[in-house]
Amino acid sequence: MAEEKNASAQSVLRSAREWLRAFSNGFAEKDPRRPRVGLALAGGFARGIAHIGVLRVFREAGIPVDMVAGTSVGALIGAAYCSGASLETMETVASATKFGDFGRWSPSWLGLATNQRLEQFLAKFTSTTQFEDLKTPLAIAATDINAGLPVYYYRKGPLGPPLRASCAYPGLFAPIQYEGRTLVDGFLTALVPYEGLLLMGAEIVIAVYLEPGMSGEPRTFTDILSRSFNVIQKHADLEWRQYVDVVIEPDVTSFVWDDFSKTRDMIHAGEEAAMKTLPAIRAAMEAKRKPLEEPAEEREQQGDG
Repeated sequence: MAEEKNASAQSVLRSAREWLRAFSNGFAEKDPRRPRVGLALAGGFARGIAHIGVLRVFREAGIPVDMVAGTSVGALIGAAYCSGASLETMETVASATKFGDFGRWSPSWLGLATNQRLEQFLAKFTSTTQFEDLKTPLAIAATDINAGLPVYYYRKGPLGPPLRASCAYPGLFAPIQYEGRTLVDGFLTALVPYEGLLLMGAEIVIAVYLEPGMSGEPRTFTDILSRSFNVIQKHADLEWRQYVDVVIEPDVTSFVWDDFSKTRDMIHAGEEAAMKTLPAIRAAMEAKRKPLEEPAEEREQQGDG
């Protein structure tokens, strides 16, 4: 009897939680006074799985996401999310991922591998292949290696080439030739791609930053390469912060670049970090909430008076 009551109580609580979530999401979408919220997802190889945890907390808390900008793995998570893929599917695919799913060793003068398989990997989440068919607007950041500048792809066109470019880690993956540019990983010039959100009209910018870990001795050439760029990243972690409203920083420093088997732990890290920032997010949204407009009749009466 006690077990039945407990199950019944849990069912009621679950239904109430789902109703509140649906209500808050529906209210957020219909409220014209609410500022447009953008989510910037940083890169970090497997550590980017923590983004799924952040998105899960947003879903539970009713925090709206009007647009997403992603760099490297942030672009991949962003593409899956913006296409409408469920977070449960994303977790399942992530936990079973291995290097061969998105990369193939093919040593050349420009890189040790190719990430051509990444387009097929995206198909595990969604059949969407074009920016204009996404359910939520997305901007993908890449780096023009010749100009030394960030390039953002959004609104229309194929997802595949920009995604591969954004994930073309220098030295590991060969650069991507696309639309007359030689492109590599977006993290070089858009560590946290907040600019992509501003281009799309975001009024609140929430950044998810993944601090790289430095623990343990490097095991392979790719570890040395990754660690070297991590050192650069730690010293470049300044400028972008002044342009964002809230920063979420999951503790993923204990994970290495290919720790896909620890998916559940990284998602939990994302959940914990996002939960801590919910008050700051709600405060930022309230601070930028548009004032309530007076009805036209009242404005006319005030004018007559």
